[in-house]
Amino acid sequence: MPSEQLFKVLVIGGSQVGKTSFVKRCVGGVFTEFYKVTIGVDFAVKTIEWSNEEIVRLQFWDIQGQEDCLPITRAFFRDADACIMMFDVTSEKSFTFCEALKQAVDTEVPGKDGNPIPCVLLANKCDLAHRTVQPGAIADLANALNFFTWMEISVKENKRVEDSVRQIVEAVMTKRNLSAAVAVGSGTVDIVPEHNTPACGYCCIGLRANKDSYEQF
Repeated sequence: MPSEQLFKVLVIGGSQVGKTSFVKRCVGGVFTEFYKVTIGVDFAVKTIEWSNEEIVRLQFWDIQGQEDCLPITRAFFRDADACIMMFDVTSEKSFTFCEALKQAVDTEVPGKDGNPIPCVLLANKCDLAHRTVQPGAIADLANALNFFTWMEISVKENKRVEDSVRQIVEAVMTKRNLSAAVAVGSGTVDIVPEHNTPACGYCCIGLRANKDSYEQF
């Protein structure tokens, strides 16, 4: 029987940047432009056949995005294994809000090894022409705030959504394996991660969505 890993993944960002649409697209393969504003937290589980020996279950925590609620909602960040942070390329406000969100994540979730959890920055709605946030500014913010990578996506057109999930799983699995190696090794182990370099070796990994697992509470 394959072993199973369950990882808590935060899906955070400003209001109406596409977080719920992202989760629905990942888990159920569906998209609609009309969603009620998330109040508190919704969650969903995506099952991934990582290898013949291992199954990964991602528990997405879709967290309310209003800025004035951050002092309350940041309590939901605790014990997370990874973070997907989203903004809308047509909204400068949602982009600048990412700085406060990243600081909150780094404060609330230092990681089991004392280092920040892997965070990917997703620039959603890249299918729209009237963007206000340019790639250069995104790259600068990602580097300054220590995101392990960033990418432009379109949940509506299903562009790079699956790629972003693969990226975050690869980062979590790599971090877990490195931590395990340090725990069982002897002497001093120096780990120097490559910043902002997308992980390789996952292109042929199959992903299977559990379409019936979306729940609300």
